[in-house]
Amino acid sequence: MCSHQPSCSSSDIRSTHVVAAHPEQGWSLLCDGAIVFDDSGELLPDGRVVAPHRVPAERLAMAA
Repeated sequence: MCSHQPSCSSSDIRSTHVVAAHPEQGWSLLCDGAIVFDDSGELLPDGRVVAPHRVPAERLAMAA
């Protein structure tokens, strides 16, 4: 699906590029067909879902 060179690996999300960003809706489309959400969840091109990687509330309080 990727048109850039070198083409990205679907197993390495860091090598993919955003092709459509919709921050007002909380999601972006990547060049490999995956959709990533602002809460860190993902919908992969094959239909699999990656649950959000949420930080426990007590860790958020420590970071602030």
